[in-house]
Amino acid sequence: MLNAFFVVLVLVSVLVAAFMGHMEAVSSSALDAAKKSVELALGLVGVMSLFMGLMKVAQDGGLLRLIAKASAPVMRRLFPDVPADHPAMSAMILNIASNILGLGNAATPFGIRAMQELDRLNPVKGTATNAMVLFLAINTAGLAILPTGVVALRSAAGSKDPAGIFFTTWFASACATLVAILAATLLSKLPRYRATNPQGVLTPAGLAEPPPSCPDEPARTPPRFGGWLAAGYVAAVGVALMLYFGREVGVRPWGEVARAVASYWMIPILIAGLVLFGWARGVRVYESVVEGAKEGFQVALRIIPYLVAILVAVAMFRASGCLDLFVAVVSPLTAPLGLPAEAVPMAVLRPLSGSGAFGVMSEILSTRGPDSYLGYLVSTMQGSTDTTFYILAVYFGAVGIKKTRHAVPAGLLADAAGISAAVFICHLVWGQ
Repeated sequence: MLNAFFVVLVLVSVLVAAFMGHMEAVSSSALDAAKKSVELALGLVGVMSLFMGLMKVAQDGGLLRLIAKASAPVMRRLFPDVPADHPAMSAMILNIASNILGLGNAATPFGIRAMQELDRLNPVKGTATNAMVLFLAINTAGLAILPTGVVALRSAAGSKDPAGIFFTTWFASACATLVAILAATLLSKLPRYRATNPQGVLTPAGLAEPPPSCPDEPARTPPRFGGWLAAGYVAAVGVALMLYFGREVGVRPWGEVARAVASYWMIPILIAGLVLFGWARGVRVYESVVEGAKEGFQVALRIIPYLVAILVAVAMFRASGCLDLFVAVVSPLTAPLGLPAEAVPMAVLRPLSGSGAFGVMSEILSTRGPDSYLGYLVSTMQGSTDTTFYILAVYFGAVGIKKTRHAVPAGLLADAAGISAAVFICHLVWGQ
């Protein structure tokens, strides 16, 4: 499916550009996108190395097993092919939680680690399993409680109600997530995808291969009074947080203070929390971080070819004029449904290009106003779905998946559900 999408996107872009006289733009856009995709991947190296190192600390300290056991009832139902105590379970939870909290920098490394762990259970390397597809579909749905990036942009654009999109974003992203789970589950039962399920492949003896055993945690000796010292540190951070609230609430509105905590406190607290947990459990933290960082560095370089391919195709599609033609055709059909013509490019670009969709949203907020119906709509659309093809390229590229099976249709159905739900709830709340 991804192969067909890439071929169609490139061939149609060149053909349309040839007839519309946009070949120069397509040529420069393709080369520019190839350069930027490498820069993007290299920019991930530091973040990937840091958080993959922290994941190694969490694994060595036993945190991943603890998280997996705590969430086993729900995760077992969603991912029956994954052992309940496998590191993939806890890595997926950390990824989903990071996305929900708007910690994009942490979500990607956790997601790649989860995909690597899922690939360990994969008897047919290079082909996506049902668990991989479902996990990726949940990611593309973009379930979010704190869409901090969108709220910050609305505030910068002069909105009097920058956090007004919280409820609509929750509704739309929840609908997208529900559809993602249903689509990935139901599509996997179709004969075409059921026949290609790697975890349905049998050994010559006629029995499915047992899943690989989980890696053993290294021997460790917790420091004396480590638990008490860790508890004291947590209490001190809690006091500092309360003091920050008390100092800032009198100066700024409560909502802005809460958003500042979500934006600037969460990642440092996450880093310190994982380091503290590992130390208290007797992990040699520095060595674990370095070991995990080496793996993160290799993964970031491995995804470069996949990013180059998908981002070049999307750039050619935009530069050729295909997007403008598509918008002109569908706008008369979407306007009566509550999706104005100005928002159609946002709906089309959201699964293809995160930066492109963000640019469209920024332009609309500046020209039409962040508190207009259109401003609320595009803000909700940006916060309630994610960039499907970028996630496909990064997560599947990290483990060398080439046969994506039903991942693309499941992700696109989730995107369509998120956009439709955003239009519905925004029309209901701020209907023009």
